[in-house]
Amino acid sequence: MAMSYEEYMRQVVQPMRDELTSAGFKELRTPEEVEEALENAKGTALVFVNSVCGCAAGLARPAAREAIKHSVAPDHLFTVFAGQDKEATAKARTYFGDYPPSSPSVALLKDGEIVFMLERHQIEYHEPEDIVKALTEAFDRYCG
Repeated sequence: MAMSYEEYMRQVVQPMRDELTSAGFKELRTPEEVEEALENAKGTALVFVNSVCGCAAGLARPAAREAIKHSVAPDHLFTVFAGQDKEATAKARTYFGDYPPSSPSVALLKDGEIVFMLERHQIEYHEPEDIVKALTEAFDRYCG
């Protein structure tokens, strides 16, 4: 029997999910999980909006994994997966103020309020080192 499209996509994206969860990010897959996590996250929370695109694979995920090794880092690490966990992603984006939907993207919240956002246009066509630098500068500014 042939594999369903949904099962195929689950298998394809699982390594992309694992790349972040193995680094310590907590995956939020439902709107309820997003609300519970972000409403209760005291201090700073990094929310990575994951994606299947090449700039997520080659730039954003590796840069985020490197950035969180910085001497100053967010208190909480969360991830949602755009295009896969659509309702969870939509709920997470309600915490991002006026920033338009973008994936991949990385939001930094402090006590539930957006203080920094790295959007797709700031990821695409940039070097991973530039993305790490942008994230660690935000960590130094808001997480210290």
